[in-house]
Amino acid sequence: MNALERHRKLTAIWASEPGWRGWFSTVNHTDLGRMFLVTAFFFFIIGGLLAMLIRAQLATPQSAFAGPEIYNQIFTMHGTIMMFLFAIPTFEGLAIYLLPKLLGTRDLAFPRLTAYGFWCYVFGGTMLLVAMVLGIAPDGGWFMYPPLSGPLYSPGINTDFWLIGITFVEISAIAAAVEITVSILKYRAPGMSLDKMPIFAWYALITALMILTGFPPLILGSILLEVERAFGLPFFQAELGGDSLLWQHLFWLFGHPEVYIIFLPAAGVISTVLPVMCRTTLLGYGWIVAAAVSLAFLSFGLWVHHMFTTGIPHMGLAFFSAASTLVAVPTGVQIFAWIGTIWKGRPELRLPMLHILGFFATFVIGGLTGVMVAVVPFDWQAHDTAFITAHLHYVLFGGFVFPIFAGVYYWLPHFTGRRRFFHLGELAFALVFIGFHVTFLAMHWVGLLGQRRRIPTYAPEDGWTAINLISSVGSFVLAIGIGMILIDVILHALTAARGRRNPWRAGTLEWAMITPPPAYNLASLPHVTSREPLTQEPDLAVRLARGEGYLATPRHGWRETLTVDVASGRPDMHVLYPTNTLLPIIMSAVTGVFFLSLLLKFYWTVPLAVAGVAYLAWRWVWVLGRKEDLDALPMGHGITLLNAAMTDHSPGWWGTVFLLTANATFFGSLLFGFAFLWTVAPGWPPPAWFVASPVELGFGILGAALGCFAIGHAIVVNRRNGSPLPGLVLTLAGALAVAVACAAMMARTPSPEAHAYGATLFVLGSYGLFHAVLGALMASFLIARVLQGFTSPMRRAEFTIVGLWVGYLSVVGTLVLLAGHLPGLAS
Repeated sequence: MNALERHRKLTAIWASEPGWRGWFSTVNHTDLGRMFLVTAFFFFIIGGLLAMLIRAQLATPQSAFAGPEIYNQIFTMHGTIMMFLFAIPTFEGLAIYLLPKLLGTRDLAFPRLTAYGFWCYVFGGTMLLVAMVLGIAPDGGWFMYPPLSGPLYSPGINTDFWLIGITFVEISAIAAAVEITVSILKYRAPGMSLDKMPIFAWYALITALMILTGFPPLILGSILLEVERAFGLPFFQAELGGDSLLWQHLFWLFGHPEVYIIFLPAAGVISTVLPVMCRTTLLGYGWIVAAAVSLAFLSFGLWVHHMFTTGIPHMGLAFFSAASTLVAVPTGVQIFAWIGTIWKGRPELRLPMLHILGFFATFVIGGLTGVMVAVVPFDWQAHDTAFITAHLHYVLFGGFVFPIFAGVYYWLPHFTGRRRFFHLGELAFALVFIGFHVTFLAMHWVGLLGQRRRIPTYAPEDGWTAINLISSVGSFVLAIGIGMILIDVILHALTAARGRRNPWRAGTLEWAMITPPPAYNLASLPHVTSREPLTQEPDLAVRLARGEGYLATPRHGWRETLTVDVASGRPDMHVLYPTNTLLPIIMSAVTGVFFLSLLLKFYWTVPLAVAGVAYLAWRWVWVLGRKEDLDALPMGHGITLLNAAMTDHSPGWWGTVFLLTANATFFGSLLFGFAFLWTVAPGWPPPAWFVASPVELGFGILGAALGCFAIGHAIVVNRRNGSPLPGLVLTLAGALAVAVACAAMMARTPSPEAHAYGATLFVLGSYGLFHAVLGALMASFLIARVLQGFTSPMRRAEFTIVGLWVGYLSVVGTLVLLAGHLPGLAS
């Protein structure tokens, strides 16, 4: 088979459906990555226009441009769009597009999950935009602090749009994080050990793990606040045993890691692009990885520095102030490694390099002001002023937007296969750089003079008029520059100026393929022996096109790839991907019906939506698998591998591990909230305790233990060619026993609307009940698979996946029941 025949066959297998239908049914990561990026930049434009409205309002004192109600919606939507609908989705889109190409494989781990996440993002973002068009957009700030966002002070539907829309969008982030984590750990070219991974992959892996552990507290907070607003359960009402500070803790447990979740992917872009612009290799690869890991860990210990003015004890102030200062160390390691890379190389002032230099100047200033606000006495003075707003923009725009623009111009030839013809980018960069610094240096200044943030107007005698006017003029210069960048990118895509395959002479694998990339990425998969394979083997692209790598011959119309051992990069599994399907968009639409039902208070449609999601999830998994064992298949170069369905630790098992990581973080946040209210909130102890029942407690814990033991027994029996059905039936019985115990606890909870104690117990019971029902459904699914012949001693991957979920149910079900019953027994 020659290269052209191979290309045609692989294209027929991997390509999306032709025409408009292909946009809705594609599961190809290249298509979805582009769709993510285009959608994210669309939201970026909307968020930028809202920023212009803010600066127009503040340009003059006592402006009548927008009234307080509309202004509150504008600045809330600006922050919400930039943080949730632009920054994180841009990382997701870039990672989805690039990672398989950088890692030398053909797609991500779970292509349908990628598509499902994208459509959840589109539908959730659209929900927020529709609210803005209708004039009922959220208006409590992108932080939504109670009690201002509670039912008493925000009685309309505005806040509900934020709480439900953001929760819907977060599904996309969690899905992408699971996808990215498993793909980096398992879906790499043979030979690509962890120490040979591209540096961007390290940053993406760390960021994805941070999303899995950082986003669940916000999801929990959003759910609790919406439950309070809709059903009156008082989690944040001090007079009923709640505390509004609980929201701040949950929000900033997400909010401060969020800053580094945004920064780290941009740092990955810099670490990838900068060495190429300097014609050298990255200085301190290992130190940079260690610094990024350290930054991730430290970021979860800093959330209280957003709460220095809330009256926390001085010992806490000292600890979190020191931790906030310490975070400068790993950031400095990366900065100095990049400076060292420039020093040892031969920098070329091409357009991506200009944006990297803009990053250096801007982000370092943002970092220095960050150290300033980490000092408690200064923070007491600057808190909630325009100084904080300016600091945030220096960190986020400087630390994310400049690097992303550098990455856009660097990978644009890869996206389009064309070279730049109209050179608007250099002038656009100058306008962006100058406009940004004029805007936000002035905001630092006016903040130090006392201007509060989030105010719609000010008086002439305040002395802020000239500074605000300068800031507003700078913002419009910045907007013109960004508009020119967008025009430059569009012209680049439209002009038929064919470019070279690797115009930057880079050494990473994404440049070893046709540009724009084919649906299958690489005609055959390479064997990697260095961090920059193209530098070591300049003819690698040609050899891969000739089929001199792995999986060079298409067979049976399969979309196939292989996975590797996490540490060594040794091939270990053969994987078959699903083909194009409308299932992800249909499932995301039904998920959207669930959230819209809650938003519009159409509670009668909620069970229908839940049943629809359950049915589609069942079908999602049911269409996978085979009724016959597959022999080990040749991959090329003398290697044969078993199919993933015939292993204990299949990709689905890995995905479950990381999904349960996010789930456990959510549950840990729920326990934290329960303990926080118990120890800190006013109005405790409650007037009525839960009446503990040793019988219910014992019944539930016995069911949890039975389920855990039974699924383990079923796994062992199946491997020995026995019947796993008795063990699976006992697993189902154990899950149902936990469900009964949790439902009984919820039914006997004392008046959830009257005190936060009853409300938190009710939510804990709901969490346990949900997972018990989920465990029962999974056990039933596995029973049906056994009866239909989809399993065997060889085809056993589904058993270990269900085993993880049942084991998790056993742990959380026991903890939920203990949390409810033990205080009553002790009293």
